[in-house]
Amino acid sequence: MPKTDTILSTKSLHYFLQLIDTMNYTQAAQILGITQPALTQQIKKIEHAIGTPLFGQMGKKLYLTEAGKQLQTGAIQLLGTINSVVSDIQEFTQADKGNIAIGVLESVDSDLLRRFLIEFNQKFPNITISVSYFNRKDLWYNLDNNLIDLGLLYVPETAKKSQSNIQNQYEQMKVTQERLTILTHNSNFKPKKSYPVSKFLGKNWVLYPDSFYLTQLLKDKLGSKLNAKNGLNVPLTFTSTKQMVDTAQETNYETVVGESYYQLHQDEIDLTPVFLKGVPKFTTSIIYRKGKKEVPRIENFLAEFKKFLQA
Repeated sequence: MPKTDTILSTKSLHYFLQLIDTMNYTQAAQILGITQPALTQQIKKIEHAIGTPLFGQMGKKLYLTEAGKQLQTGAIQLLGTINSVVSDIQEFTQADKGNIAIGVLESVDSDLLRRFLIEFNQKFPNITISVSYFNRKDLWYNLDNNLIDLGLLYVPETAKKSQSNIQNQYEQMKVTQERLTILTHNSNFKPKKSYPVSKFLGKNWVLYPDSFYLTQLLKDKLGSKLNAKNGLNVPLTFTSTKQMVDTAQETNYETVVGESYYQLHQDEIDLTPVFLKGVPKFTTSIIYRKGKKEVPRIENFLAEFKKFLQA
């Protein structure tokens, strides 16, 4: 008896499924681009290999036997698995196909990334990209467990992880250099100048939630100067930067954003941008596990993003 592993090839199973689609040897052979005798021979070889007929005939009409129905189910599953594996391999080895998952820290302004993705999609339409927003803990969880390919976050956030862990497991690509930017209603302040903490005590604020990095920066700097009289009053918080800024403009509240957000949206903002003395600059970076750049589509994405940033 012939060996089933040589008879039940992907080609023979494809022939078998095509015959099921048409239930006509002549039509199936024409679609497959082979002769009818060649198709008949392939089906007979399969039947001989498994030891039972796959098709029966009533008059001139073919029908599937019970054995044929079982093989049909198995053939669909087997070929589906093979095609999926081949597709995954092709996606891994090709620079212009596949999927890329990106995680963005909630407080990071991603408008620059969004603009790049539009341009990238036009150039590489067969690469699909999904962007999700996370808090710091969930973003690192997804990076650590390879659930996302790339993370966009503030570099100081990585300080929460050990530096050895960053150096041994991750690489980063700088996107923008940032400064904590206060948007104030005080028209006496000169735009983009630095002012001491004392100038901002006793103000009302609309901010990100406490867990967000920019709020932490502000509170850390103001913390030593705050007391019961001039505490940091935050009646409203938003996770959306736009909602936060719009609210600040419609009230007498101050707010904070990253410098890149202000630069991208300054035409829409009437408040005065100033800096807080003593707050160090920080960077927004793309973080990814070491080895990710070996995937051609990831390497291609990072190279195109770098070109976009330099343009």
